[in-house]
Amino acid sequence: MDSGKLPRRKNKVIFVMGATGSGKTKLAVDLALHFNGEIINSDKMQVYDGLDIITNKATLSERAGIPHHLLGGVPPTADFSAEDFSRAATLAVDSIISRGKLPFIAGGSNTYIQALVDGDDGLFRAKYDLCFIWIAVELPVLFQFVGNRVDKMVELGLVEEARGVFNIEDDDYTRGVRRAIGVPELDKYFRDENKVDSDRKAGILGEAIEQVKVNTCKLVSSQLVKIERLRVESGWDVKRLDATRVFLKRGSPEFEGAWMEMVVKPALDIVRRFLNGECEEVLAVGVCVCDSQNGREMIYNI
Repeated sequence: MDSGKLPRRKNKVIFVMGATGSGKTKLAVDLALHFNGEIINSDKMQVYDGLDIITNKATLSERAGIPHHLLGGVPPTADFSAEDFSRAATLAVDSIISRGKLPFIAGGSNTYIQALVDGDDGLFRAKYDLCFIWIAVELPVLFQFVGNRVDKMVELGLVEEARGVFNIEDDDYTRGVRRAIGVPELDKYFRDENKVDSDRKAGILGEAIEQVKVNTCKLVSSQLVKIERLRVESGWDVKRLDATRVFLKRGSPEFEGAWMEMVVKPALDIVRRFLNGECEEVLAVGVCVCDSQNGREMIYNI
C-alpha cells in the first residue's frame, strides 16, 4: 500500500474515573507527570469559580505543576450544561494535543463524561482512541474516608465559605455552584444561628455537617451505579483498579509506597499499553493486561 494512503492513527485520550474521594485527581497527576500530560477537569462543581474547599479543588501543590483545564473559569451563577462541558472539553483536548501533550480527563461527573463520549452521534469517540481507568474503593472504606474528609473541610473553613454564597432572600440551590454538597445543607444554620442559644446553634450546625456527610455518601453510591451502567449497558471498556487496600493505609507512613505499587504502577502499565496499541483487559479482581502478540498476561492483585 502507498504509505501516503495509510490510515491516520487517532489521537489518544485517557479518562480517570471514580467516585468522590477515590483519588482520581491524585492518579491523574501521577500519570500526567509520567506521560507529559495535562488534565481536564470533569467535575461539574469544580468547573465553577469559588468554593474551592467545598468543591475540593486540587490545590496548586496537589497539581504538581501540571496544567489543569476547566478547573474554575465558569461564573458561580451560570448554567453550565453537559453540552457546554463537551464543547469546552473538546477544545481543551485539541489544544493539549496540538502542543504535543497527552490529555487526561478526570472527575466524578459521569454525566459530563458520557455526554462527551457518546453525545453528538459519537463524534468524540470516532475522533479519538479512548482509555477508561476506574479507581475503585470498597464502599465502607470510602464512606469512612469521605466522612473524615468533610471534617477536614470544616477545619479548613467550609462553613465560612458556604456563608459567602448564602442569601437570606434566596433559597434556590438548583443552579450554579450553590448546588454543591456543603452549601444547601447549611441554609437552616445560617437562618437560625442568631435566633437560638449557643447549645441549639451548635446542634443545628452538627446536624448540617452530618447531612453533608450523608449526602456525600449518597453521591458516591450514585456515581458508582453510573460507572457500572456505562461499563455494562453502554459497553465501555473500563479498566478497574481496586485501591481499597491502599486506602486502609491512609495516614500511615506506608501509604505513599502502597499507592505507587498498587495503583500508580498498574495504571502506568495500562496507559503504556494503550498508547502502544496493545490489547488490554482488566478484571474486577485485579489488573490483567493481556498481550495478544506474545500470548502472555500479567496480573496485578490489588
